[in-house]
Amino acid sequence: MLEKKLEHVAIIMDGNGRWAKERGLPHLKGHREGAETVRRVVEMSKEYGIKYLTLYAFSTENWKRDKEEVDGLMELLLEFLETQLVILQKNNVRLKAIGRLKELPQEVYEALMQVIEETAGNTDGTLVFALNYGGRAEIVDAARKLAEDVRAGEINSADIDENLFRQYLYAPEIPDPDLMIRTSGELRLSNFLLWELSYSELYVTDVYWPDFGRDDFSRAIDSYYGRDRRYGGRK
Repeated sequence: MLEKKLEHVAIIMDGNGRWAKERGLPHLKGHREGAETVRRVVEMSKEYGIKYLTLYAFSTENWKRDKEEVDGLMELLLEFLETQLVILQKNNVRLKAIGRLKELPQEVYEALMQVIEETAGNTDGTLVFALNYGGRAEIVDAARKLAEDVRAGEINSADIDENLFRQYLYAPEIPDPDLMIRTSGELRLSNFLLWELSYSELYVTDVYWPDFGRDDFSRAIDSYYGRDRRYGGRK
């Protein structure tokens, strides 16, 4: 059975739109309810002793959605950042973000950087927002930076291995997720943490993200501890 402690959980927070549609509500109402779930999960993660929680908040592909929905998501994100600071400080959790952050609206980017700075000293956990994030984009950005260092003579191409390449990812200091949870029942990674999820345990639930509660979170954690992780080897 699994011996390694659950340290890092990553979540694809899916189903906000379908939750709203089934209730005859606008999509943004689903996203707003999803934001409340984020608050609950941050607190539950601390209770379970989880040190890192990474949430897929906005992908590089999400810009393709209707402008009204994208604008609403950015406004909701800004509102969330303004109110989340108190909760993060209360729980002694720091905020980090990964993705092409500088392409976010200026007001959102500045609010994000402020919360990251103000929570940098918190030590009980780390909440990572994947914003304007794509797994392929992360690998491309890492390869580009690595190529620049090789061209500058700072790196010998013969020395490139997985450990070195990892140092060029968005957050190399954060351990790979032990468990990835996806809500709403979809069976795909959706361009999320493609490098980091290589050996993560996957858990999919049909529950929509706004309805994801304590019992659902507990079932995902119990599922993780009931598995045998071999990392390609045999036991």
